[in-house]
Amino acid sequence: MQAKALRLSGDTGIDALTFDTYDVPVPGPQEVLVRMRAVSLNQRDLMIAEGRYGATLEEPRILGSDGAGDVVAVGNDVTAFKPGDRVVAGFFRDWIDGELTFDASGTALGGGIDGTLTTNMLMPEHALVRIPEALTYEDAATLPCAAVTAWHALASTDAIGPDDTVLLLGTGGVSVVALQIAKMRGAKTIITSSSDEKLTRAKALGADETINYKTTPDWDKRVRELTGKRGVTHVVETGGGATLAQSLGSCAMHAQVSIIGLISGVEATIDLRQILGRCVRVQGIYVGSIAMLREVAEAMAAAGEHAVIDETFSFADAKDAFRSLKAAEHFGKIVITFP
Repeated sequence: MQAKALRLSGDTGIDALTFDTYDVPVPGPQEVLVRMRAVSLNQRDLMIAEGRYGATLEEPRILGSDGAGDVVAVGNDVTAFKPGDRVVAGFFRDWIDGELTFDASGTALGGGIDGTLTTNMLMPEHALVRIPEALTYEDAATLPCAAVTAWHALASTDAIGPDDTVLLLGTGGVSVVALQIAKMRGAKTIITSSSDEKLTRAKALGADETINYKTTPDWDKRVRELTGKRGVTHVVETGGGATLAQSLGSCAMHAQVSIIGLISGVEATIDLRQILGRCVRVQGIYVGSIAMLREVAEAMAAAGEHAVIDETFSFADAKDAFRSLKAAEHFGKIVITFP
């Protein structure tokens, strides 16, 4: 069988990406062939396309971290799936459950191995999760990176609840789904943006408080005001070097800061007393396991939640989807669909 994919094939940059045709092998004993229906984009995908990710990749490399579709064929030993089943692929092919290992970290789709921006994708049985009936392909395609990251930070490492207040930086894919997860679990939320329009949309999704960080540059002080000087119990830190100090300044005693993004860079100057004096736990979150993907898919379906999708593009217009992601005007996710 032949498939068509969007690949990085040497030169970096969105314009240099190529649509290539290649042969897909017949599924081996424990493999599943999936016809892709929807893919969502992440900042990581853009960084890889532009050569800014910092890792050496074997090329040509099929891009795409997230994807969902239909099973079209299975290997002889596959028992979990059959043709016609709807499935979503885990971000790390080989991080099934438990803690991340160095070996499994090299199996991130669209980076260490080929990704999801292809018409047909061959995956091992263990790397796939059945899509709940309540979710669409587009819903499912937004889960493996952004939703799993948020779930890992807020549910897996510290099960948040009504006594918690979560600070969310920005209105990209992770922050918006983290808002949904926080509200599902009864927590209060504060979200930041440079756009009043986006903050209005966040309010409509259930955000309790909003802060425009351009008009309120000392937003950490505003966070403390909004929490009666207590501070927040959790921070979903997407900004990186330029925002970490203020994120720490927003913390309550025994708060948890989950570093999940480095949009503003990797260098940070912080006062360690912000961590020591408040007994703050700072952790790095590198997406999550296939077990977490199953958990968040089932939780979103049970709560009647759907993905917040800003724009949808056809596979033929996938480069335009990358350009839209780079423009950073989106709220929530950008999705690519296949005919």
